[in-house]
Amino acid sequence: MLEKKRHGVTYMVVVFPPPSSDRPQQPIPRRRHHHLIPLPVVPLPFLPVAALESFFFSALLRSAASLSHLRQAHALLLRLGLHHSSFLVSKLLRLLSPRHLPPLHSYPLRAFLSVPDPNPFLFTSLIRACCSSPDLLLPSLRLFSLMRRRRLPPLPFTFSALLKSAAAARSLPAGALLHSLALSLGAFPSHLFVANSLLAMYVACSDLRSARRVFDEMPLRDLISWTSLVVAYARSGDMESAAALFASSPAKDVVAWTALVTGYAHNAMPGEALDAFVRMRDAGVTIDEVALVGAVSACAQLGAVSRARWVVRDIAEANGFGTNVVVGSALVDMYAKCGLIDDARQVFDEMPERNVYTYSSMIAGLASHGRAYEAIALFREMVGATNVAPNRVTLIGVLTACSHAGMVEEGRFFFAQMKDKYRIPRSADHYACMVDLLGRAGLVEEALELVKSMPIKPHGGVWGALLGACRIHNKPEIAKTAADRLLKLEPECIGSYILLSNIYASAGMWDEVSKVRKLMRGRGLKKNPAASWVEGIDGLVHEFFAGDASHPRSREIKKLLEELMGRLKLVGYMPILSSVVYDVSDGEKERLLKGHSEKLALAFALLTRGISEICEDCHLVMSCVEDDDKERLLKGQKLAFAFTLLTRELKIAKNR
Repeated sequence: MLEKKRHGVTYMVVVFPPPSSDRPQQPIPRRRHHHLIPLPVVPLPFLPVAALESFFFSALLRSAASLSHLRQAHALLLRLGLHHSSFLVSKLLRLLSPRHLPPLHSYPLRAFLSVPDPNPFLFTSLIRACCSSPDLLLPSLRLFSLMRRRRLPPLPFTFSALLKSAAAARSLPAGALLHSLALSLGAFPSHLFVANSLLAMYVACSDLRSARRVFDEMPLRDLISWTSLVVAYARSGDMESAAALFASSPAKDVVAWTALVTGYAHNAMPGEALDAFVRMRDAGVTIDEVALVGAVSACAQLGAVSRARWVVRDIAEANGFGTNVVVGSALVDMYAKCGLIDDARQVFDEMPERNVYTYSSMIAGLASHGRAYEAIALFREMVGATNVAPNRVTLIGVLTACSHAGMVEEGRFFFAQMKDKYRIPRSADHYACMVDLLGRAGLVEEALELVKSMPIKPHGGVWGALLGACRIHNKPEIAKTAADRLLKLEPECIGSYILLSNIYASAGMWDEVSKVRKLMRGRGLKKNPAASWVEGIDGLVHEFFAGDASHPRSREIKKLLEELMGRLKLVGYMPILSSVVYDVSDGEKERLLKGHSEKLALAFALLTRGISEICEDCHLVMSCVEDDDKERLLKGQKLAFAFTLLTRELKIAKNR
């Protein structure tokens, strides 16, 4: 340590050697390694010695560039007898923590114990170092207890650090106890950062009622206060509370906007998500990749192609997210779910970097569009030509591809490789895919044996897949077994009751149908009307219900539908009357089939454009449309163009 003067200012010069290395260092000119710490332009005799030492060593500790430098600075404190200073040792502890030394490591702990009378600031420094690890809640509470036994008053920062430690450990009892103690000592609510730490603790422990009570009682709130609770409500699925709080917030940052967009998207409210995203952009808030992925997910849920293209063109590409692997993976998923599988493949092929989520989205998209061989080829390319390892979602996509294509042996092969080659544990979702694969292939009894042999408890998806197979292959006995298990797991799921009722109806077991419907009425369950959505050329999404006559163009839709059915019958179309499970005449069944929401949406699509995901009879209608004779069948150019769209773009989400 040297003393120098430059331009009338006194400097203390400490020479640190270069950071330690295994190789001997060559001598380096001292000037390159000087840490010049300027002192105030005041004659040194007029400064108290203790203040001068504290100022100098505080700056010295801050200037240390490595753990080795900190140790040397600490050694200098020891040589000069300053290691008893709570102020200097607290600064040392705060700097040691980011150097990857645990707070209760022997070195920082010895530095703490070297102070004979540590003050509250020193105790708080060590407690703060513990707050980032969930395993150090108990040691931090013991330090606080020691502090209280020494009759040292806790600081507001002490409570803030302890609450962060309780939040990291997700310990609601410890957090509530600290809340009570803070109230009794007056450390809350006068300090905003303590209140925010308390709010964050209750949010981390999933106690939103207490978090809201803390928020409502805060005399002052900042942006962190508002945003923390908005994010918490959105993550919990309470979007009504999240939106109300967001609207009341005096200031809204990118985190709050993003929480609103992604919250709506994750809670199956895509229309609200896109509306919030548009308002976010109009407010001039910088769009980040998380908000963009939320908007992309909303487009995927809606199947809204025009909005999807707007998000890609005006937002993603304009803001430089075109090569972002996270956004790119979401775009692949979005295009696939909007029926634009070729666009999804183009985005995939143009991505400079791909991860497991990108491959999984592309494989799942190809599988859902019936391009099973492409999906499996892409999977083989992934595991053979890249360093990307598959995960559980990837294998779900592969098994789904095998199921949709009826590739039973290939599905068995990949199912076996999950455990033997890829070391991926088989989940209930994978078993559900295998049950679906076997069931579609008519191997319903084998599917039942697979369910019985599962080493884990089957969930509703497994029994639902088996029940669906029974519907296809008319297996009412196995259906009863599957339905009994399914209704125990999901007693409020009305779809299971309807599927079982349909199976009995197809088998002509009307007494059993009556029993199922009576059970539904006894449990207060009511089926919502089937609904289909189609995107018009104006970008608006139109919703249709079975037998719906409320649409402004209902008369045009009905007229066109009658014309369509007549023309299709000329080329061999016959209604699948078994799609109607009511015990009524064939003529009435045909009339009911004409009013299905899918056909209404189809007719509207022919007036504009679009396509649907549909029931068996409606699927037959679509198949007839795809016939090579459709150009001959449809004389009008407008109808021919609409039917071409039908065969290429899937645009309606079906809710049954």
